Amino acid sequence: MVVLHSDLNNFYATVEKKLFPELAGKPVAVCGDKEARHGIVLAKSEEAKAFGVKTGDVIWEAQRKCPGLIIRPVRFSEYVKQSRAVRDIYARYTDLIEPFGIDECWLDVTHSTIFGSGEEIAERIRREVREELSLTVSVGVSFNKVFAKLASDLKKPDAVTVVSRENYKRKLYPLPASNLLYVGRATAERLRRLGIATIGDLAAADPKMLARLLGKWGEMLSRYARGEDTSPVRNMNDKPPLKSVGNSLTYFEDIYRTEDIKRLIYVLAESVAARVKDAHLGKADTVHLWVRDKELQSYSWQRKVRPTALVSEIAEAAFSLFLERYKVRRAVRGLGVTVSGFDLGVEQLTFDSLSGDYDKKARAEEAVGKIREKYGYSKIQRGIMFEDRAALKMDVRGERLVRPGGVEGDVASPFEEEIQQIPPPDGEET
Repeated sequence: MVVLHSDLNNFYATVEKKLFPELAGKPVAVCGDKEARHGIVLAKSEEAKAFGVKTGDVIWEAQRKCPGLIIRPVRFSEYVKQSRAVRDIYARYTDLIEPFGIDECWLDVTHSTIFGSGEEIAERIRREVREELSLTVSVGVSFNKVFAKLASDLKKPDAVTVVSRENYKRKLYPLPASNLLYVGRATAERLRRLGIATIGDLAAADPKMLARLLGKWGEMLSRYARGEDTSPVRNMNDKPPLKSVGNSLTYFEDIYRTEDIKRLIYVLAESVAARVKDAHLGKADTVHLWVRDKELQSYSWQRKVRPTALVSEIAEAAFSLFLERYKVRRAVRGLGVTVSGFDLGVEQLTFDSLSGDYDKKARAEEAVGKIREKYGYSKIQRGIMFEDRAALKMDVRGERLVRPGGVEGDVASPFEEEIQQIPPPDGEET
């Protein structure tokens, strides 16, 4: 298999420079809310990066590092447009294109030899993206998806890097274990305490020991480190059955009050419940909560619930998880709510369902939904929303509440919750 991983460099900031040529050569940061005192940096240009500006910095902190920093607002529709144009270029070489966020994709070019080797195709893509779209892309070439992604990170911006079966140990094994896909900060810290600091250390570690400590994800990480990833590149038009439905957001300022946490969890639960209904998935039996604190450390937990598609039950389960499990006492930057374990409309009768309690709540929520369909989402709101005007403006059915850009390239570990009490190492860069 010949796999490419493409990563558009400083994507949001580069699009801003393309839209506004007068920004060329200047330090630029795309931020969630220019006016908010605690707005954060979502993307930055190479010039801003040279001053030490990082994704996740609050605006005042970024401006202190770089006094001439130019702040630009998020233009998500423009970023989507440019992302699609880049994927049109990819489609010249293969139909096996799997997006990994708005600015990253995997491409399977195993059967694209008419265009040359994997490295030659990568160079053609890099050149065409730069010449036709005025964007730059770093492309990794390897024999599986995990190593292709690692390769794309080795040289930036506007570069091609090949990681082959002959050189992967030399190129990748000295890298920190945290560089590996799905190794988040907390997982990297736990591995470090076991003496596993690099990808090479992880590859050499006893797979059974990793499985005991991290479950099935330990086995997966062991395979990844040894170059044994066999997952296929999926066509972006192929939609496998939904196993979960979720939504997440980064708020425009740090969140300190539990009342505000609860309010935003309800906003997310409204979105999740609406999408479950639209997808005809029935009821879910598991609620998941994701939290990112102001230091950009992530946590996640889950809880079994009675099968439900009700906003109130999803929100209350998520909020109770927050109260019970979030113990680090730091302000919150991001929240996410997800549900899984769908019954697809085929449910078993329980005492709860026979009591009529669920049906009464469902009828009430359905009535609210019909009013919103007729008069607009904002015309009827839960009382909890009226304490925050920003929350009142959130149309969860009509807008994307995903973390706008997230932390560029960051993928939270599937098992961060196991070690939520471990603080990040001093000085660790995110």
